Amino acid sequence: MQPFKIIVEKHQDGFVAYPVGMRGVVVGEGDTYEEAVADVTSAIRFHIETFGKNAFSDDDIVDARLAEVVI
Repeated sequence: MQPFKIIVEKHQDGFVAYPVGMRGVVVGEGDTYEEAVADVTSAIRFHIETFGKNAFSDDDIVDARLAEVVI
């Protein structure tokens, strides 16, 4: 088992979640936070089963942060 950092966004029509540091597009969604996390967890498992070691970025991500800037 390996831990993954994921980003969960709340939108007007539900939640979207995606992992940090994976190659390709891996996204989960749901009406609730919990549904989005469960969906992206399933998507991560499928992505790893399909692509193996190629599913991961070459960089080891140590930390992920959310930052906000004003443009």
